[in-house]
Amino acid sequence: MKGIILLNGDPYKGEIQTDGKIVICCDGAYNWVKEAKIRIDVCLGDFDSLGYVPEGAEVYPVEKNMTDGELALHRLKERGVSDVEIYGGSGKREDHFFGNVGLLVLADRLNVRARMISDYTEFYIVKGKTFIKEREGTTISLVPISESVHINSSVGLKYDASDITLWLGEGRGLSNILTKDNAVIDIDGGEAILFIVRKL
Repeated sequence: MKGIILLNGDPYKGEIQTDGKIVICCDGAYNWVKEAKIRIDVCLGDFDSLGYVPEGAEVYPVEKNMTDGELALHRLKERGVSDVEIYGGSGKREDHFFGNVGLLVLADRLNVRARMISDYTEFYIVKGKTFIKEREGTTISLVPISESVHINSSVGLKYDASDITLWLGEGRGLSNILTKDNAVIDIDGGEAILFIVRKL
């Protein structure tokens, strides 16, 4: 089963396919989601950002131990969702953006595949062997989220990443380019976030 989480960052301007997916809208995202006429199954949050409570919404206390995005992710997990798309997670407040990236880590801990999608990038956690099913010329970046990431091998990248270690804080995993329609990276130690650049 698949799910969608809509957050109160920069509104996503592309089309969001909701068919067959459980859609949860969090707090202030309701403004852009309503305007975009996106179907909502559950609207939840403390609604401090929105300033009012939409009809039928689930209201949580402002002072709580989880963000609205975390609440949404746990709700989807409880409903059997194993694949989540997150929109509206970037832009506006950088602290919130960084916290929203943490949703990918939480999802990984819950054994849920999650990816965050903006108008410019799509990104998700990678470990083990990963097939990057993108077109030749696509720009990608690999950023460690563990202390280090060892890449055993890579195929289809302009800058070969075979048998290298990327350390947390280093930037040499940024701005690589696919030299074929599909690329492969094999990580045999650590975890990273793979960024796929959609627009420059």
